[in-house]
Formats: sequence, C-alpha cells, structure tokens
Amino acid sequence: MQQSAVPELAHTHTRPIHWVATATAVSGVMALSSLLQPNSATAAQTAHPRPGTAHTATAPSTTGVDFPITCGPVKAVVQKKATGDLDGDGNPETVAVVHCDAPMGTPPDGVYVLTRAADGGKPRVVATLLDPKTGDTVSDFAVRDGAVLATLLGYSSDDVPRCCPDVTDSAKWQWKNGAFTRSTPAGAHTV
Repeated sequence: MQQSAVPELAHTHTRPIHWVATATAVSGVMALSSLLQPNSATAAQTAHPRPGTAHTATAPSTTGVDFPITCGPVKAVVQKKATGDLDGDGNPETVAVVHCDAPMGTPPDGVYVLTRAADGGKPRVVATLLDPKTGDTVSDFAVRDGAVLATLLGYSSDDVPRCCPDVTDSAKWQWKNGAFTRSTPAGAHTV
C-alpha cells in the first residue's frame, strides 16, 4: 500500500453531520432570501415635453379602471404596469398587463394603454396593444424610449397544453402618425 504525500484530512470524508449542516445552511439562505425581496420593478422614462404642453403630475393609476376584458365570475387583475411618455406630449401614460384571476391554468394577457383627461379626470383605456383573445401571455415587459417592449409567450397549435407555451415572440409598440404600431424585431420569433 502506497502512502499519499498529502496527509489525510478529516473534512474530506463526509459524515451525516456534514449533510445536516449543509441542509441547514441552504434552508437558512432560502428563508432569508424570501424575506429580503427587491421592490417591484416599474419602468419610467424622462419626459421631453413639447413647448406649451400641460403636464400631469403623475401617471394614470390602474385602480378603478374598467379594462375591456371579459372575465366572467372572476376579476381582472393588473399583473404588471409601467409608465412613460408614449406620445411625446410630456404627460406620462400607463401601460398595464391585465388578465383574469383564473383559479387554474394560464389565463391570456391583455396589454392596455391608459391616459388621463387634460382636466385630470378619471384614467381611461385609450388603446389595446394585445387583445387577450390572441391567447398570449406576457413575460418580460417595459416602457423604454417612448416604446412598449414585451416578450409574448404563445402556442403553435390547439394541441399544445395551455400550461406550456411553445412559441416566443418579441413585440414593440410605438406611437406613430396618431396610432400605436406594432413591430417585431428580426429573428425574434422562436418555436
């Protein structure tokens, strides 16, 4: 039997206490990470107002807005939202990702643009960027440089279970000539 040039080290042989210590440490880190969550992300951009335009102090709230989505006996839920000046008037709009609060499955999302009347009235939906009837859900979402950016998850056929989207698209909506126009970056569609 040949002897090693490196002396035997006690920590190189695992014992049950080592596994218990590791499991305890991992559990502690997981418990601590569940308590220390970052603030929810919101996207906002700096407005570059046109001369002589009125300015809204805050972006429209989604509270109390009647979204054009049919949910039956369940409520519509705002899943994500972001704000920014989408039409260049110096006033921020709010973009909301909304779906039905279904108890099971993956409900499709709608993406809506909200604005507030010049007199500061109640926020209202002025555009539907993504209709829930398409069946897509939104994963990544942001308002950046006057555009709404989203990653859409969808289904290649009716045979694909609604739990497991198999198509990914990137979408970008921008205000052009008085309407929102959707574009998809080249090579963004994957199956």
